[in-house]
Amino acid sequence: MNETLVTVVGNVATTPVYRELPSGPVARFRLAVTARYYDAAKSTWADGHTNFFTVWAWRALGTNVQGSVSVGEPVIVQGRLKVRDEERGGQHWTSADIEAVAVGHDLSRGTAAFRRVGRGNPALTEPAAGRGEDAAGMRGWGKEREKEPEPVG
Repeated sequence: MNETLVTVVGNVATTPVYRELPSGPVARFRLAVTARYYDAAKSTWADGHTNFFTVWAWRALGTNVQGSVSVGEPVIVQGRLKVRDEERGGQHWTSADIEAVAVGHDLSRGTAAFRRVGRGNPALTEPAAGRGEDAAGMRGWGKEREKEPEPVG
């Protein structure tokens, strides 16, 4: 089956809504994507049309989105585009949804601090007291781990 994979850059337009469903956790939020163009007549940049997408993040991604993403933040979303047409109350509606594979902050517009999520073991993610290291003994970036932690569970 062919799927339409997209990568979109925009701003979070609504607070992520998180739900625990029988099929697993899910978070959804609206993403506003506005085209920018240079208006030569005015010698300035201007905003074009804004497209809105509903982003669906399932399982661990949904849990992490809930704890990491807030309204107004610039994000990059990669996933499968699904465009739906439906009738509701006698009106025709078209919606564009993205089933996210990855969601991250747009670091061209700010900074972020990444926190690794341990698989049910908070000791893997809590900072080691007073050493400026994480629980795996990592200090800074670029250092290789001597041993990967064993999976829990």
